[in-house]
Amino acid sequence: MDDSIFSKVEKRTSVKKEDIISLAKTVTSQDLSSDESIRNLIKKVAKLANKEVSKETEEKIINAIKKDK
Repeated sequence: MDDSIFSKVEKRTSVKKEDIISLAKTVTSQDLSSDESIRNLIKKVAKLANKEVSKETEEKIINAIKKDK
């Protein structure tokens, strides 16, 4: 993959290439049919982005993911 893309992302978000790749591997191998798995994924993304996700937003994300399946 083109490292310049990762450099741009890191400059804008402070999220490192290794963290993005690790997250992608997690998503690929994770079963997103359970609420618990989706919650864990949301927490990982929020931690990487250094953002808090409210319970209400978490529920909206879970419902959107499950609806899309």
